[in-house]
Amino acid sequence: MGHIDHGKSSLLDYIRKSNVTAGEAGGITQHVSAYEAEHEHEGKKRTITFLDTPGHEAFRAIRSRGAATADVAILVVAADEGVKPQTKEAYDAIMEANVPFVVAFTKIDKNGADIERVKGSVLEHGIYLEGLGGSIPYAGVSSKSGAGVDELLDLVLLTADLAELTADESLPASGFVLESSQDPKQGLTATLILKNGTLSTGSFVVAGGAITPVRFIENFAGARIKEAKPSQPVSLSGWSELPPAGTPFVGATSRKEAEKVASAPVRPLNTRVAAEEDGKAFLPLIIKADVTGSVEAILHELAKITHENAAIRILSSGVGAVGEGDVKSAYASGGIVIGFHVATDAAARDYAERSNVSIESFDIIYDLGKRVNDLLIERAPKVAKEELLGEAKILKVFNGSGNKQVMGANLLSGALAVGNQVKIVRRDIELGRGRILNLQQARSDVKELRTEGEFGLQVESKTEAAGGDMLIAFRIIET
Repeated sequence: MGHIDHGKSSLLDYIRKSNVTAGEAGGITQHVSAYEAEHEHEGKKRTITFLDTPGHEAFRAIRSRGAATADVAILVVAADEGVKPQTKEAYDAIMEANVPFVVAFTKIDKNGADIERVKGSVLEHGIYLEGLGGSIPYAGVSSKSGAGVDELLDLVLLTADLAELTADESLPASGFVLESSQDPKQGLTATLILKNGTLSTGSFVVAGGAITPVRFIENFAGARIKEAKPSQPVSLSGWSELPPAGTPFVGATSRKEAEKVASAPVRPLNTRVAAEEDGKAFLPLIIKADVTGSVEAILHELAKITHENAAIRILSSGVGAVGEGDVKSAYASGGIVIGFHVATDAAARDYAERSNVSIESFDIIYDLGKRVNDLLIERAPKVAKEELLGEAKILKVFNGSGNKQVMGANLLSGALAVGNQVKIVRRDIELGRGRILNLQQARSDVKELRTEGEFGLQVESKTEAAGGDMLIAFRIIET
């Protein structure tokens, strides 16, 4: 866990000898993912399951959930930058989850790296390292050369041993839903982390109100296995509905038992981001994303977008490709379809073109948030406001014909110009409005007057002005 671009995924890449970062849009890990790695510790090979949690602020809820399901956390801090706001957020999430952790100082071989200075940065934020007034173990690592990685993995296993973590394989399987999605080939699929018990084929799993028969189990590498043990990440398909990420799950021996255990699921996805308020325009959105965690992060991001005269309204949100029903919903509401890491099926694309419905697709959440903010500004009604231009005091009204009045006045502030709209004010009460037809200074016609002092003017107005009244010039602007 840690700040964006501090090397979390690169560190995992080295450990797992594969490259996730290249497959992630913008080089950002956009989902919580789980991987297993072997490490020899004190002459014995041991398996560690890593949960790769995103670093961007929008994924705070996912990071917090990742910490809550983990036994040990690794707080990543770049040796060339030190503690950043998201580093502190990650630390707070670890503290809230009450899990032991180690600190990994990454990029130790990068120009500008200064591990001693960064240790000081960590200490300033209340993270007390071993040998420096605290008990938190740490290691400096390089994801390029692999320097320090073995030491870091030793520290993780030592920390786990000191925590005396145990699990009972004889119990029914239980744990958490890490992520869920709609797979085009396998249907509704969820990644689970076992915290206790053994999961075997032929059983059933219940997560909230979602049920699935365990026909086959896939490990983190996509290989099919007959059973899974505690701390293993596995994938199950064939759910009755998508279980929300973070939902606890339990195993059951039969469908009857599973249906008895199942309870009404919590559905936080179809959430209205902004409360309705009178006088506001609304931007209706239909959100479709690849996995439930993405939907959660998108809603979190959109909740931060506000406007004085407009608000976002989430009509629906869900997982899977953009379908014709999504486009029809947008058409009926005057809304827009937002897709994140998902395709648009042919029927939906055809209907969108015929009905002039906009489908906006994104791979990076920053871009999605920025675009929705722009759309909200476009949707907001323009508000007319009066901008004060200048003030003058009428000294004397000379004559007039029809609605036109000639007068002498004294410019007190600002500027007046031919064509300006003016208010005629007497004792702070507006009597009426008019327009400046002509300005004279030193008996010469002028287009604009900026010098304070006496001048003459002609005003067109239905209101009869008198000496002592105020003329206030203004213009209408829209915001």
